[in-house]
Order: sequence, then structure tokens, then C-alpha cells
Amino acid sequence: MASTSSARRPPPPVSRTDFVRDAIKEAILSGEFGPGETLVEAEVGALLGVSKTPVREALRILAGSGLVTMSTYKGAAVRVMDAESAYAVYDLRALLEPEAVRRAVERGADFGEARQVLAGVETGAAAGDRAKASLANRLFHRALYAGCGNPLLVEVLDGLRDQAALITVTGWGISPTWQGEAAEHRAILSAAESGNARQTAHLLRQHITDFIDRVGFGLPGERTTETGDPKGAR
Repeated sequence: MASTSSARRPPPPVSRTDFVRDAIKEAILSGEFGPGETLVEAEVGALLGVSKTPVREALRILAGSGLVTMSTYKGAAVRVMDAESAYAVYDLRALLEPEAVRRAVERGADFGEARQVLAGVETGAAAGDRAKASLANRLFHRALYAGCGNPLLVEVLDGLRDQAALITVTGWGISPTWQGEAAEHRAILSAAESGNARQTAHLLRQHITDFIDRVGFGLPGERTTETGDPKGAR
């Protein structure tokens, strides 16, 4: 009886903080709020029709996920992703994501959702809609690795998604290569659906490293090795 009653109960309303967090995140990842742009609590609150309190809480959450920086004197601002940080994020992705997808393929995961999402990536790319392409791109990659069988690995990769998406949007502003990337996505998905785990992992790793090598030079700062020596693209 309890489960039936619960099933009929409407879902709880989204909190104001969650609403504001999602709205700011979408604006950042669509490029509406650009890198380095100051996020004034009162202005954001007025834009979204809420008080400063949920805005302040949302900004703190976004700072924790790496999309926003907080300063005692300057307040909150959209994070400016420098080359060193971008290469670090993509280096970790290149290590973990292909392995997760390889496991998903070997486990016989269903990639139907990935195929559906891919259409959204291509539609956004064809229309020159960075916001739509960016969201669909994130969903596509997650649909590939979600079936790896290791919830902790999925959680780690999910934790990288916001920063990776910020790099993607910034990178597309430097070098709008999303149409070429759509072709790479199709090849990756085709290998996954054919059950070729090794080839899928190889194509995905190449896809990740090629992107950061194409756009990394245009990011602020200088990428260095662990010893501090300048290091260019691979």
C-alpha cells in the first residue's frame, strides 16, 4: 500500500538553490556567461526571480564542481580554464573514459541511448548551436561509459563532466570543430555497437586527445611538464 501511494505522489519540487544552480550552469556551458565574467548575486537573482541567498548557495556548489571561482574581494566569476588545467582534465579523461567504455562494450551494454543522443549532437552542430551541441555531447559520452559495471568509475567520470564541458565550449570558440567531432562520434559508436571493445577504446582515446591538442594552444597560460619545462601539444 505504501509503495502504491508513493508511486502516485508527485515528485518533490526542485529547490530554489537547485533551480539557480542548473540555470547558471546552463548559461556557463552555453557560453551565455563567458569565461571570467563576474556573477553578481543581486543581478543573477533578479534575472532568475529569486533572492540572493539561493544564488549564493548555488555559486558555492558550482565553485566546488570547478565552473566558478570565488574571491573574497572580487566575488564569484565564471572560471577561466587555463591550458594547464585543461590538459590535466583531458589527461584524466583519456586514462579513464576509454577503459570504462571498453568494459561497457565487453559487458554487452545497450548503446541505444547513445545513438539517440548522437542525433542531438549532430543537429546542434549543423545549426551552429553550441549550447545544444555541448549538452548533447555530454549526454553522448555518458551514455557510452554508463554501462561499464563500476559505479565508482562512473561517479569519477561524472565529476569531470562539467569541467570537460567548459573546456569544450571554450575550445569550440577557439576552433569550431564540432562537425568533424560528430563524425568521430559515429565511428566510436559504430565500433561499440559492433562489439569491438579494443577499437572503441582506441577511437575514443584518440578523440579525446585530438580535441585538446587542437584547442589547447588557444587557452590562456602555458602547459608545462612535471619538471616545469614548456611542453607543446602531443
